[in-house]
Parts: sequence; structure tokens; C-alpha cells
Amino acid sequence: MSIQVSNLTKVYGKQKAIDDISFNVGKAEIVGFLGPNGAGKSTTLKIITGYLQQDGGNVLVSGQNVNKEPLAIKSLIGYLPEANPLYYEMYIREYLEFIAGLHKIENPKEKIADVIEVTGLSVEANKKIGQLSKGYKQRVGLAAALIHDPEVLILDEPTSGLDPNQIIEIREVIKTLGQNKTVLFSSHILQEVEALCDRVIIINKGKIVADDLLVNLKKTSESGSLEEVFRILTKN
Repeated sequence: MSIQVSNLTKVYGKQKAIDDISFNVGKAEIVGFLGPNGAGKSTTLKIITGYLQQDGGNVLVSGQNVNKEPLAIKSLIGYLPEANPLYYEMYIREYLEFIAGLHKIENPKEKIADVIEVTGLSVEANKKIGQLSKGYKQRVGLAAALIHDPEVLILDEPTSGLDPNQIIEIREVIKTLGQNKTVLFSSHILQEVEALCDRVIIINKGKIVADDLLVNLKKTSESGSLEEVFRILTKN
């Protein structure tokens, strides 16, 4: 398994943001990670990527412990956080050169050209990041996550701020990447999850309330819709 989460717990004060959760994600698998606001999605993703320390449990990425091998883990993971951190005063190519340098990438110009094409940034490639629309800023974040050709992609709301055409384009990018990478992504857009995923994990109040194939989850609702399944499993 590319991602192995075992008995993961995170506590803030008296509140358990994540309460003893476990799941695995394999290579060439695109898994949707769903839940209402405050359910523990982003906290879980931050722990998997090594940006946050858990209070209990373990996370392995490609067999390596996130806490014991933090730098190795970061080289294996491409991470697009929900709050996409970018340097607005930089040009797109300049920013991607900076990210490539952090990863010590050989032939950075070739890699930068590749990710610009893959993420559909070519038309805006000569602009400063601060001049871009929110949708194109999201693409820059995705390009930065992909530039070192990671084994695992962790995407937190990857289509946030995109228009319908851009959503379809990024969806196709994620589908293509999922053919040989592990992809775990969160989204509030259930249509995106249905279009991309065979499997869905739903978390509510820090606990996993579902982990199954999408087709099986749909069978548990009268309407056969993921939206109804989500509402039933996450209602207060």
C-alpha cells in the first residue's frame, strides 16, 4: 500500500479532531476523502504529508514512517493544500524554478515545461502569479505539487475556484495521474468524486463512517445518490 494510516488520533485541547482512524490507499487508486467542515479531513491530510504531528497512531507512505523519515516522505508526496500558498510577486516559471530547486530536480526547464502543459498554464505562463485568476492560481499549486513526479498525490479541494471548463480539464489531469500514482483528494463537490473515484472514505466528527466502493455506497440509499449517502452518514 502507498498510504497506510493506523489508529490515527489528533487532539486539540479537549476535542479529538481525529479519533482513532485507519485506512489504506493503494497505487493507481484515486480515493475521495469526504466529510463536512470540521470533520477532520484537512487535519488528516496534513498529518499524512508530515506538516502536522499526530498524537497517536502511525502513518506510512510507500512503507516509510512519516515521523521518522520526514524529508524522504516529502520527496514522495505532491501536496496541494486547501489554502494554496503562493508567492504572488513571482512569475509562474520563476516560482516553479524555485520549487524545482527545493527538490533538487535535474533538467528543471524540461520539468517546468511539462507541468505547465499538463496543468494548462501555457496561456498564462508569462504572468506574475498575483495577476492570475483564482482558478489559474490553483493550477500553479497543482503544477508545484507535480513537478518532482511524486508517487503519491494529496489534494485538498483541488478544483476550488475553477470554472466548469477548468474543472473538467483538471479532472482529466487527475484521472491520467491516477493511472500510475496514488491519489487521495478531498472535495465538497460530490459530482467530482463520482466522476473520478471508484472508492470513497467519509469522515464525520473525527471518525470514519464509511470506506467502500462508490457503487456499494450508492446502493445503501433509496435514490442511489452519493449526496443522499453523505447526508445520512454526516447528519447531526
